Amino acid sequence: MRADLHIHSSFSKDGRSTVEEIIEAARAKGLRCIAIADHNSFDAYDIASRCRDMIVVPAEEVSSSEGHILAYGIGEHIERGKGVLETIDMIHDAGGIAVAAHPYRWWSGIGEKNVVEGFDAIETFNARSTKGSNGNAFDLALKMNKPMTAGSDAHDAQNVGDAYIEFSDDITDWEDVIKEIVNANNDVSGRHRSGTDTLRYGFKSITEWIGRGFRKM
Repeated sequence: MRADLHIHSSFSKDGRSTVEEIIEAARAKGLRCIAIADHNSFDAYDIASRCRDMIVVPAEEVSSSEGHILAYGIGEHIERGKGVLETIDMIHDAGGIAVAAHPYRWWSGIGEKNVVEGFDAIETFNARSTKGSNGNAFDLALKMNKPMTAGSDAHDAQNVGDAYIEFSDDITDWEDVIKEIVNANNDVSGRHRSGTDTLRYGFKSITEWIGRGFRKM
C-alpha cells in the first residue's frame, strides 16, 4: 500500500489546493493512504477524515523554535514556537508520534544536532528536498536506528504522490499505519527536488521570510 505522509492543503498559508482536490489527486495516483500535515493547523483532518475509500492519518507540521516537526496520530492541534524537546512531549501527550521533517533542509529543517533520541522517526524522502539532503537524512536514520517516513510535501494537488512510503497491504486504519511506522522498516521512494527548483524555492522562501517579519513559517 502506497502512502504520501506529507501534504499541505489550503489550510496552510502557502498551500494552494483544497482537501477535496488533494483526495481526488491521491485517488488518481493510486494512493491508499495520505496525511495532510498543514503548517500549524489541524483543521484539514475534520474534512479529510470523512473520506471512506482512503486511510487518512491525523497530522500537522509543527513549527518548533528550531524548525519543522511532523506530528502523526494526534488528537488535537499542537502549539507552535516551543523547543524541540517540548514539542515532542506535546505531540506524545496528544497521543501521536513525532517525526523530524526534512532535517537537512536549509530553510526549515531542524538540523542534525536537534534530531534527538526522543523522535519516533525521521523523514528520509521528501520530494521538495534535494537528493543530498534526503541522503543525509537516510544516513542519519540508519545511524540512530530510527524508522523512516516519506512524503511529497506537496503544496499543490498535482504534486501529491511525488514521494511515498510503502506499507503492508493488510493495513486497515490510521492506527495500523502508526504502528507500522514505528515497528517496521518500510521502503521510501519518489523524486528529489532539482537544482532549478531549489533556486526557485530559495528565492520564494527568502521573500516570504521577509514578508513574515523574519519569522519562520
